[in-house]
Amino acid sequence: MQDREAKGVWKSGKGKGRHTPKGRQLEDTAWEEVRALLGERPHRRDLLIEFLHLIQDEYGHLSAAHLRALAEEMRISMAEVYEVATFYAHFDVVKEGETPPPALTIRVCDSLSCELVGSQALKQALETGLDPAEIRVLRAPCMGRCETAPVLEIGHNHITHATVEKTMQAIEEGDTHTHIPDYEGFEAYRADGGYETLLDLRENGDWEGVQQLILDSGLRGLGGAGFPSGKKWGFVRANAGPRYLAVNGDEGEPGTFKDRYYLERRPHAFLEGMLIAGWAVEAETCFIYMRDEYPGILEILRREIRALEDAGIVAQGYIDLRRGAGAYICGEESAMIESIEGKRGIPRHRPPFVAQVGVFDRPTLVHNVETLYWVNRVCREGHGLLSKMEFNDRKGLRSFSVSGRVNQPGVHLLPAGATISDVLEAAGGMLDGHEFKAYQPGGPSSGLLPASLNDVPLDFDMLQEHGTFIGSAAVVILSDKDSMRDAALNMLRFFEDESCGQCTPCRVGCEKAVKLMQADHWDQPLLDELCTAMADASICGLGQAAPNPIRSVIRHFPEEV
Repeated sequence: MQDREAKGVWKSGKGKGRHTPKGRQLEDTAWEEVRALLGERPHRRDLLIEFLHLIQDEYGHLSAAHLRALAEEMRISMAEVYEVATFYAHFDVVKEGETPPPALTIRVCDSLSCELVGSQALKQALETGLDPAEIRVLRAPCMGRCETAPVLEIGHNHITHATVEKTMQAIEEGDTHTHIPDYEGFEAYRADGGYETLLDLRENGDWEGVQQLILDSGLRGLGGAGFPSGKKWGFVRANAGPRYLAVNGDEGEPGTFKDRYYLERRPHAFLEGMLIAGWAVEAETCFIYMRDEYPGILEILRREIRALEDAGIVAQGYIDLRRGAGAYICGEESAMIESIEGKRGIPRHRPPFVAQVGVFDRPTLVHNVETLYWVNRVCREGHGLLSKMEFNDRKGLRSFSVSGRVNQPGVHLLPAGATISDVLEAAGGMLDGHEFKAYQPGGPSSGLLPASLNDVPLDFDMLQEHGTFIGSAAVVILSDKDSMRDAALNMLRFFEDESCGQCTPCRVGCEKAVKLMQADHWDQPLLDELCTAMADASICGLGQAAPNPIRSVIRHFPEEV
């Protein structure tokens, strides 16, 4: 007893004290590198995705050490940083001991329009001919350039009408950076009367009068839902501020490229429309959420937003440009808002709706890019611009993104009551040697319709009796050389990849559907049961619409399944 007391109780321990907290250790070098990248930027939680982009752009991947350092710098958990980084396809997370990806990545589009013209064979040829240690080749969902299929992205340079030869030439020349198209800049737009409408409204305008103008024009949401645009303003204004505006520029529905078309030509026509809508709802900030697949447009918007700030038309920071990271689900408005807040793009349960509880839980007006383009034009030219355009008992105009087996793919502006026959005529008819067989009226979410349904107006509320809708007006034309069951399988594989996985009917349903659709003969009763479960029980529009390609092929092309 005396010996024990003499030694002291501290002498009985193992003598192996812990010098660091448990868990992944913070590395000083990585911490310094992250601090240098963040600079003087505010370390707000909602900027997490922006900061992940900074690291990915600088180092070509997200190492575990950099993620740990970012978590330390932002004072959030490593688990939170990791779950966000691994949610988005354009972030390459590399754990300890893993090999980082090569310096150059080629992404080959495998959407329906690109697959029709050989993107799979192109991808295989590149994989065979390139050293995977130097250049990796990946499949990628739609890049919004369907009129120039097949398309691939090498670094940030998009190769249109892509071939192995064109790709190899770009590699040899080091042509891997974004190419900025010619567009109408700030000075040219102002010289043509740009922003006079906005400035006059700020000085003398009545927001309810502008709202009525938009309602009289008949303008509806052009992202796919088709909700009357002016009504949204009233819903948002009915809630106490602060309020926000969020622009949905995540044009991810395969076959859709109309927003890109307008932004690459007249970005200020959109920006003024956005600022008018922001004025109408007294938005404290206008967020623009733009897909990462549009690097050229992101640069155009950065330049032109600076020009607006320099001219004093907006205060610095009033327009907050956010960069997506490769997630189709963020085209759903509540998932987009989650992403703006720096989180995973998981759709929210509703109610409450985003007009009440949106960005940072505040009332938020959400509009599509093209919708705001027309808001501006209606305010400048009057509601008759749309309301006086009548065709087949429908009013307004529609921007059709047309691709597939046509002579002149591209964006075609037609009356809202146009039929697929009118769209085909505008697109120069079918390619030689191809006979019109079927069409996608509004992206894969809309399924497929047969060529025999060629007299139905392609407009909101006109296609429901045929089990579909116009959606984003992304028209893909298929011919007698194409398999409808293969086309439907392409669409379901897309939904399988892009499901956020939050709800079981969508996550498991898409996977099960792909497996069933690969059989020589479809188990139609089982597929029908699966489609019903997905449509009835999925949280958001992805899972609810994913069954449409299956149902449309069974309904209109039973001989193929």
